[in-house]
Amino acid sequence: MARPSMRTPERQERFLAALADGKRLAAAAREIGVDPRTLHYWRDDDEAFAAAWDATLRRRRAERRRSARRASPPRSAFAAAYDPACRLFQLFPDTGPLRRELYRKHLEFFRLGAASRERLFLAANRVGKTEGAGGYETVLHLTGLYPDWWEGRRFDRPVRALIAGETAKTVRDIVQRKLFGPPGGRGTGLLPAATIVATNAKAGAAGAVDTARIRHAGGGESLLIFRSFDQGREAFQGDEQDVVWLDEEPPLDVYTECLVRTMTTGGFVMLTFTPLNGWTDVVRLFLETPKPAATESRSALP
Repeated sequence: MARPSMRTPERQERFLAALADGKRLAAAAREIGVDPRTLHYWRDDDEAFAAAWDATLRRRRAERRRSARRASPPRSAFAAAYDPACRLFQLFPDTGPLRRELYRKHLEFFRLGAASRERLFLAANRVGKTEGAGGYETVLHLTGLYPDWWEGRRFDRPVRALIAGETAKTVRDIVQRKLFGPPGGRGTGLLPAATIVATNAKAGAAGAVDTARIRHAGGGESLLIFRSFDQGREAFQGDEQDVVWLDEEPPLDVYTECLVRTMTTGGFVMLTFTPLNGWTDVVRLFLETPKPAATESRSALP
């Protein structure tokens, strides 16, 4: 009497099901009582079985990839936007000689922004006030690209931001260069090239920017406006602002006008400067005046 064949459709289906469940070849073979070498003989002899085997393995690999994506935390917008040429991604690294933990004053300044409507970074020259404090934070709000370690204020929408310095020339040569990069090097400053939608030139100041539209990670575009203190208080009147950054000490009337611009938006004003003019009204406002209520707090980092 002839010995019945072990190769049956039912046994092949059980083998494929075992593969689909994630079992390796040897384990799937044991489940149906067949030597792995026998399975390879069946595969060589049966094109339909070989095709079903290959299709099962493809589906299993695809499912593993989908599972891995579901298990992995999503990349932050900051990480996804990484551009090695952009200065934004070079500041405050996790490790190395310039690691973030060494910049305690900067980190405290950022953290205070979560609650303070008025902040002053008062420090000596060449310690990173413009680029590492005011410029860095302003760019985060304009773009919505917040690093994972960020503990300060966050906006989940496009913002209106106003930046000002002493003169149109100093704003152009210092602040705008830090943000956009040098001439011919757009995208090498703090603003990633991909976020700069458009810029409008300022009349009467060659190479200066009057306004800019910046792409926000949450969708839409932020509006960036540049002004200078020598334009007078009237130049700061008008539209509401979410963010105001004053790089260098402003006249008191300009400062109070900027504060008014943020009153109905829940926005804030931050200042970064060296007190070259001594004990002025603005310096006294932060270092001598008692803090207001917690909802409208004023903070200074001398």
